[in-house]
Amino acid sequence: MPSTNSLAGSWTAEPMGRVAAPLREQVIAALRQAILDFQLKPGQRLVERELIEQLGVSRTTIREALRELTSEGLVTVVPQRGAMVSAPSLEEAIDLYEVRASLESLVVQHFVERASDEEIDKLRETVRDVAKVAEKTADTREILGAKDAFYLVLIAGARSAALQQLIEGIQARVQVLRATSLSEQGRPHEMVAELEAIVDAIAARDAPLASKLTAEHIRKASVTALHSLREAEAV
Repeated sequence: MPSTNSLAGSWTAEPMGRVAAPLREQVIAALRQAILDFQLKPGQRLVERELIEQLGVSRTTIREALRELTSEGLVTVVPQRGAMVSAPSLEEAIDLYEVRASLESLVVQHFVERASDEEIDKLRETVRDVAKVAEKTADTREILGAKDAFYLVLIAGARSAALQQLIEGIQARVQVLRATSLSEQGRPHEMVAELEAIVDAIAARDAPLASKLTAEHIRKASVTALHSLREAEAV
C-alpha cells in the first residue's frame, strides 16, 4: 500500500513517449501540469526514484526537470529532504500578490490601448463562461480553468511578450493561493462581478479605471488566501 505522500497515491502518469518534443520538455510539462492541477500538492515530496519509475526516464532527465521547475518557483529543494512542491510562505504570498496586482494592471492598460473591439467582445465572452461555470460547480479547478481563458485573451490582446512571460510565471506560483481564495463561500460570484466591471471599463477604453479595478480585484482575492496562510503559520 503506497503512503499518502507517495506519488503513486496522488498522481498517475503514463511513461513518457518518444514524440517530437524533447524528453526533458515532456517531463517538465507533465510535472508542471500535475502541480498546477493539484495532483501534486504543496509540500509533497518529489522522490527521484518514484519519478523515474512512474515516468520511465533517467535520473539525469528527472534532475534537469526538477531544476527547471525550481527556477520557476514550482519546486523547492530543502536540505536533507530533497525536492518538494513549493508551498509559499505568508511573506512570499504577500509579495507575489503585490507583484501580480501591478503586472496585471499594466497588462490591462496595454489591452485597452492595443486590443481590437473583437478582442474586447471575446474577453467579455470569457467572463460569461466563468459565470456559467461558477453557477454550476464549486470545484475551484474548473473555475480557475475557465478564468484562465480570460487571461489568455487578455494577455494576447496586450501584445507584450515580456509581460506574458512575467504574468505566466506569477500565475503558476500563486495557483494554490488562487484556489484557496475561490474556496470562500460567495467569492466566485464576487469575482465574476469584478471581472464584468473590468471588462466594462476596458470596453469604454478607460485604461486608468480598468487598471484600478484590476488591482482591486487582485487585492480582494488575496484577502482569503492570506488569511488562511496566517492561520496555518500560527498553528
